[in-house]
Amino acid sequence: MMSEAALVYFGAGSLLFVFWAYGIVSFALDCKNRFFPAAARLVANWRARRRERTDEEEREQREKQLY
Repeated sequence: MMSEAALVYFGAGSLLFVFWAYGIVSFALDCKNRFFPAAARLVANWRARRRERTDEEEREQREKQLY
């Protein structure tokens, strides 16, 4: 009787471990394939907007100096 209980206990623990490990791997792959590229695009857009704004300000300053 005791060995059957131990077998069920460790079997259930092993099954739960498999799902736990699957969840961790899925989260890591989601981060790699979805969240990190989205964050990189967001930062690139911020930098592009800042660059466009500074270019526009420089152009306006040059135009003011011409007149």
